[in-house]
Amino acid sequence: MTNRICELFGIRYPLVQAGMVWCSGWRLAAAVSQAGGLGLIGSGSMYPDVLREHIRKCKAATTKPFGVNVPLLYPDIDQHMNIIAQEGVRIVFTSAGNPATWTGWLKQRGITVVHVVSSSRFARKAQEAGCDAVVAEGFEAGGHNGREETTTMVLVPLVVQAVSIPVIAAGGIATGRAMAAAMALGAEGVQIGTRFVASEESSAHPAFKQKVVASGEGDTLLMMKKVVPVRLLRNRFFEQVYEAEQRGATAEELKALLGRARAKRGMFEGDLEEGELEIGEVCAQVKDIKPAARIVQDIMEEYYQVLQHLCAQRPRAHPSADHTT
Repeated sequence: MTNRICELFGIRYPLVQAGMVWCSGWRLAAAVSQAGGLGLIGSGSMYPDVLREHIRKCKAATTKPFGVNVPLLYPDIDQHMNIIAQEGVRIVFTSAGNPATWTGWLKQRGITVVHVVSSSRFARKAQEAGCDAVVAEGFEAGGHNGREETTTMVLVPLVVQAVSIPVIAAGGIATGRAMAAAMALGAEGVQIGTRFVASEESSAHPAFKQKVVASGEGDTLLMMKKVVPVRLLRNRFFEQVYEAEQRGATAEELKALLGRARAKRGMFEGDLEEGELEIGEVCAQVKDIKPAARIVQDIMEEYYQVLQHLCAQRPRAHPSADHTT
């Protein structure tokens, strides 16, 4: 298939693997890109020298396009951006910050820029900043999230209406059926995170992957809204945060509770009780761990099946009603 997203990135399928901290290193990005999607290295959990290593290993593992996701609220942004430019990365997804800060700098160096947004207002700002596309990420998503709590089903058409650049839908998408729904809403591609956490190539700890596939409905909640909104999977740390928020804890108290390296402790090191376990609501639908290429194949096959099914449901043309007497 082809559309503006496929043409923009030079990929076969309009399917993007999200850049997730501690879960999306070069192995996952290369596998998704090699399978026809767009893999992203998640730089938010990487020191500058580690990012350079992942970029080089990804380039060695695939000749297909791949990109880097850069959360703008993280430290070392200057170094990250310089490494991205030096290493010849052609696609950058930015998130959690003002797109105007880096988009012009990246565009001057011939880099395609996509920004993740949680509202149509932010989508317009991204377009004004010169972004080539936006990711409309709904409330269902894991990781850093919007405070608006707008669901993907509502957000995507609002963003599509607000901007003329291509829109990629994200949040609650893990299957071909969900991809078809997003495209029906006007998106020209999808970004998928949670489903790829439970992939063989994901750098997430095996214990975290198993907890993801064992999760069910209602096992996640958007929390830490006074600090940085993040969707968490239930565990002991979750309960501590929930209790603190219920009694009206301040942002400073929540930051102290969060401490340092809490996400690394949970997702990368496998501390399932005291670690921060970021994941999307759609984890309830993820029930196995597969190679990333198989995940891409399954999603696209189901997507095409859904399109065929919907086309088959089209009603036959009705003859015009005869209103003559």
